[in-house]
Amino acid sequence: MAIDPLISAAMTLVAEKGWRNLSLADIALKAGLPLPEVAGRIRSKSDLLGLYAQEVDRHMISGEIDPAESLHDRLFDLLMRRFDAMSGDRSALSTILSQSLDDPKTLVCRGWGLRRSLGLALEAAGLSSSGLCGAARLGVLTGVYLRTLKTFFHDESPDLSATMATLDKALRKVDQLARMVRGKGASSPASTAEQHEETV
Repeated sequence: MAIDPLISAAMTLVAEKGWRNLSLADIALKAGLPLPEVAGRIRSKSDLLGLYAQEVDRHMISGEIDPAESLHDRLFDLLMRRFDAMSGDRSALSTILSQSLDDPKTLVCRGWGLRRSLGLALEAAGLSSSGLCGAARLGVLTGVYLRTLKTFFHDESPDLSATMATLDKALRKVDQLARMVRGKGASSPASTAEQHEETV
């Protein structure tokens, strides 16, 4: 993933010295940029995480999505692009997560950021993220993503095979559950294609 020098410098510093002690001055020095320029782009470390999320989002939706593929495969491809984009920063991201548990501002910002990112994944897969149905889809996809994220942080395989396996299993469980729920008391079952489109 082509990454902003500012973000690259910050992720390197986080891996080296942690998140709590990181300052904008440190980032500016590491990136070789004037502090006023850095301060003009980000006002806080939370803003930095927003920039990082935008980079990852762009990578996630940069490739082609085949509408003929199943919903499972479209979501799988999109989310694996996210994990692939973040793979070089796992140590820094794990540190940020663990050191933000007592920082409500960072947690709130990351929560809303994740909601936007996963909403974008749904839209790219051809599903609306708006309204009550959209909120339900976001809730389900968030659960899938967080479950896979735990594996991702400990995945030492060069091709993220463990992460892929967890994501595939989680998406298939969602699909199976949705089919079971729809099957109870359904007067006229939908076609296989229609059922698959309603999974998330």
